[in-house]
Amino acid sequence: MDSVGNSDETCDLGYQPSQSSLDQNDQSSSTEATSFSLQSGYSFCRTNSDVSAFSEPTDDNSSTFSETPSPLCWPGMKSPKTPVLSKLVMQQQNPAADDETENEDLELDMMKERFSKLLLGQDMSGSGKGVSTAVAVSNSITNLYASIFGQHLRLEPLHPDKKLMWKREMNCFLSICDHIVEFVPALHDLQDGTAVEVMTSRPRSDISVNLPALRKLDALLLGSMSGKSRSGSFRRIPAPQRKEEKWWLPVPCVPSGGLSEKSRKHLRHKRDCANQIHKAAKALNNSILAEMEIPDSYMASLPKSGRAIVGDAVYRYMCNGEKFTPDLLLNCLNLGSEHEALEFADKIEASMYTWRRKACSMTHSKSSWDLVKDFMSDIDRTDKNHILAERAESLLFCLKQRYPELSQTSLDASKIQHNRDVGKAILESYSRVLEGLAFNVVAWIEDVLFVDKTTRNQDQ
Repeated sequence: MDSVGNSDETCDLGYQPSQSSLDQNDQSSSTEATSFSLQSGYSFCRTNSDVSAFSEPTDDNSSTFSETPSPLCWPGMKSPKTPVLSKLVMQQQNPAADDETENEDLELDMMKERFSKLLLGQDMSGSGKGVSTAVAVSNSITNLYASIFGQHLRLEPLHPDKKLMWKREMNCFLSICDHIVEFVPALHDLQDGTAVEVMTSRPRSDISVNLPALRKLDALLLGSMSGKSRSGSFRRIPAPQRKEEKWWLPVPCVPSGGLSEKSRKHLRHKRDCANQIHKAAKALNNSILAEMEIPDSYMASLPKSGRAIVGDAVYRYMCNGEKFTPDLLLNCLNLGSEHEALEFADKIEASMYTWRRKACSMTHSKSSWDLVKDFMSDIDRTDKNHILAERAESLLFCLKQRYPELSQTSLDASKIQHNRDVGKAILESYSRVLEGLAFNVVAWIEDVLFVDKTTRNQDQ
């Protein structure tokens, strides 16, 4: 306390320290600061065990602070991590990443399996006895449709996962058409101004015309099945209480007073749209099937006589001069079911090509549909076989109009089975499954409207 007081008094008296005393004080303070900083530096110094393996070991005799910084401290450098450790850290931070990886692996395995089946022609033995690529693609599209829509038995929105799977798988199949091209001549200008004709590639005409239309129909159908509003519920009725062919299908249930006018109008609009889609898909499928070549095996299997195929009664009526009427003949036949109608359609179609082959004056052993088409323009229009073939064609057309949901005939199935054109196989199978889906949508809506009408009539 005395020293402090003396110093204060000295300052008050005007005492000023000399320059030498100031220098000594500065040196002592700098020495203390240096010793403090060194002590602090030693307390945070790394040992060899703490340094990364990329750093060189330090010598005890070396200076504590190196002039060159450690590589770990360089800008832009990151501490090394193993891939396994990074993956574990990522899974700990995001547990859903593991599930996403498993889903991607499952999808990849599924794509590998389907790609292998296409290459093997669905022959898992690998012996080369599988079907052609066109038939394998057609079967794959048909199986995909069955797996997505096979259990969809009532009018309800399609599950988002199934909808996504349908789009993804169909895009894979339809991507094949991107590589199916045809070569056409085009003019190319050289550097000297000379125009030369070269061959350029473009998408095949039938694919460029039909595939966009089928994609549009597909989008419209999926849009009609994605509505969120439900017009009623469904229940299952045991087999003894429902005396119908498809007794296993669920029966729609509507409110006691029936549907509202708004819901009824909405369902009718959707039914009309689905009906138009069904007609368009069916027309496309028929045109694609008509462009397919008739297999030689089918032509070789035809009998020599068309009369033996259709029977004497039908043959006599078809030969009856100017009085032939397809509708009247169908009324006389009195076909009771679609099975009988399909059987008669097979007979009429077989007799039609038999008479056409006779009209071209070709023998049974040399039958080929390509030769038949070549001679069709040169035949006599008044020939009896040609007239019978034309009448058989008109009769087959009227039969399909009367039974619009008639299954494929034997000729259509033979065309699909022996087809080798991959582009036509994709177009045919795509249009066929869209036709079936549109028909089901129309049937589901009509079931709901029928139950609604029955309920309203009972209340009255």
